Amino acid sequence: MEKQQLEALLKEMSLEEKVGQLFQIIGYYYVEEGKKFITGPDSGLNLSDENGALTGSVLGLQGAELSKKIQKEYMEHQPHHIPLLFMMDVIHGMKTIFPAPLAQAATFEPELTKEGSEIAAKEATAAGLHVAFSPMADLVRDPRWGRVVESFGEDPYLSSCFVKAQVEGFQGSDMKAPGKICACVKHFAGYGGAEAGRDYNTVSMDSHTFQEFYLKGYQAGIDAGAGMVMTSFNTIDGIPASTNHHLMRDILRGELGFDGVLISDFAAIKETIAHGYSENGEKAAENALRAGVDIDMMTTTYLDHVADLIQKGVLKEELLDESVMRILELKNRLGLFENPYKDADEEKEKELFLCQEHRKTARKAAVRSFVLLKNDGILPVDTEKKIAFIGPYTDRKEMLSSWAITGDAKDSVTIREAAEEVFASDRTVYLQGCPVLTPGFGTAQLRLEVEEEPSEEECRQMKEKALKAAAEADLVIMPLGEHFKESGEAASKANIEIPEIQLELLEEVVRVNPNVAVVLFNGRPLDLRKVSRLAKAILEVWLPGTEGGHAIIDVLTGKINPSGKLPMSFPYCVGQVPVYYNAYSTGRSDFKGCTDHFRSRYLDIPNEPLYPFGYGLSYTEFEISAPELTEDTLSADGSLEASVTVTNKGTRQGTETLQLYIQDVFASVVRPVKELKGFRKVTLEPGESRRETFRIDETMLRFLRGDGTVGSEPGTFRVWIGNSSVGKEFEEFTLL
Repeated sequence: MEKQQLEALLKEMSLEEKVGQLFQIIGYYYVEEGKKFITGPDSGLNLSDENGALTGSVLGLQGAELSKKIQKEYMEHQPHHIPLLFMMDVIHGMKTIFPAPLAQAATFEPELTKEGSEIAAKEATAAGLHVAFSPMADLVRDPRWGRVVESFGEDPYLSSCFVKAQVEGFQGSDMKAPGKICACVKHFAGYGGAEAGRDYNTVSMDSHTFQEFYLKGYQAGIDAGAGMVMTSFNTIDGIPASTNHHLMRDILRGELGFDGVLISDFAAIKETIAHGYSENGEKAAENALRAGVDIDMMTTTYLDHVADLIQKGVLKEELLDESVMRILELKNRLGLFENPYKDADEEKEKELFLCQEHRKTARKAAVRSFVLLKNDGILPVDTEKKIAFIGPYTDRKEMLSSWAITGDAKDSVTIREAAEEVFASDRTVYLQGCPVLTPGFGTAQLRLEVEEEPSEEECRQMKEKALKAAAEADLVIMPLGEHFKESGEAASKANIEIPEIQLELLEEVVRVNPNVAVVLFNGRPLDLRKVSRLAKAILEVWLPGTEGGHAIIDVLTGKINPSGKLPMSFPYCVGQVPVYYNAYSTGRSDFKGCTDHFRSRYLDIPNEPLYPFGYGLSYTEFEISAPELTEDTLSADGSLEASVTVTNKGTRQGTETLQLYIQDVFASVVRPVKELKGFRKVTLEPGESRRETFRIDETMLRFLRGDGTVGSEPGTFRVWIGNSSVGKEFEEFTLL
């Protein structure tokens, strides 16, 4: 449709019809089968057939046959035959599930995420979907927050690279094209800064931190052309995001330049009443529409009140028209007026879902996301040795995240299934050892959602068999970690160790056989002090997705050398949280060897995390020279180059991730001790050296200055190039 045709359509629509476009309903109000996809509290809606016929979009339905059936029936009853939008949480894969987003960030390869998102879009659109509620652009510094698993970590630059890649992978250059889906950047804004890491909690931060760190990921998604943005549940400056006029009108649509559809999160508009901000549903509807929120997800707040507010003169119909036009424009960008079914195709579903090509890419992404945290020489595994796999993830298919709601765990390859393709059966045993969760752990809801708990006697027998096998083995590989329901929405935790029953199993196994390598499953940074003390090797595999088992065996056996790097700092203990590498200096910063008592430090633990941002080992050893600069000054319109020589000093081919960090030493506001400004993966054969160069220009030095403007300031800058955020040798230059 042309613009003038959309405008003509808008003029013809009744007031009730317009309001209906702003209402999103969950799919089970159309078909019972949709109930399993609900992702929030059931609001107990009672809809008339008339209201159901005017709904603008549907949440949580999938399947080509079903979506086409609903679209056809809906358009027959819709007064102007306007098509529905079908939306779904497609977070890290549709049916072929890729590593969780936090794990994808550990690859330091945004192009892999773009490739995975292209695959997810193909599968999702074949199933009749038009919008994916992804990427999550929330910056996260607190691992207690469960939704860290959906994020790309603690660094605004790294996160922005991955947000951009996911939007580009979903949408391409034209959403109308086959296999492309609309991306939805979420949750605007600051959702990852929830106080105490508790989901849905208040966000309270100074405006400088908010703009300098937290807004950058959203900006990257908007700059990449994302067609939709989702509001967050939290407050900003004391006002709930979904009714925050300044946040949505001035910042999102003004400063960040977003002109697409703004959708609330699940029931977020109605929940402003519970916040104590909106007095009632009528006020919530008024506040949210004034703020520019176009779609009310899963409440009737708009449906019940917007028409009355307009008829009473409280709101102007032009305000409603703005939102309706944005929704119509999105449907038009997707090509739905010409083809309301878009790519929904039963045969394509069969062809694409979990096909070998998609599985191969998922396996590659998983392999490159794994981070070797520790290795005292026992990895890679010698397959000629007697090996005991002991731990609850040994033969467990639940390697997806709690947000892989469109995937199916039965399609996953377990460690045991993959290992049996490689390891001799007469030298290898596979035992669970203990359940994933300590019996009785967690909320009643969590216990209802997990498998039946074994009895005390069953636990004793499992452990007894495991210890006997461990004592007889040359090497014990222990797949341990969180239950996948322990991270995700509404999964905040104060204790971020692996479950106690697994720690107890690890301790007892180490007593009978010290040669233990832990394979760690988790959706957040953990306190790994005990695991690190006990195990000789730790391979972080996150929640690796459909091909997790194959990928893990690829790395354990040395078929592929691990190359992942941490996208978030792993704290020494939860008492440090939040702990992140790009902190500000204080007037009394601590440093190694400092004997002054009156410094910013803990009495009982170190300031530094156990494993820092950017950290990750390899089966080979790399040497990186001190950085060298081509110039010691930089003009505003010029550039300089920073170079290092990287050498593979080991006996295996390996890939190192070079990371460029810069510090603005003196400025009109305090600057971080260092900031990631670039990264590059380098693959070298044994003994091979390579010179690698990064270009630095003035645009990389800009920040939110003391006067509120964005730009650089003349002065001294330090440059590090290393393999983690812990760099020692640096060079300096002066910006003129």
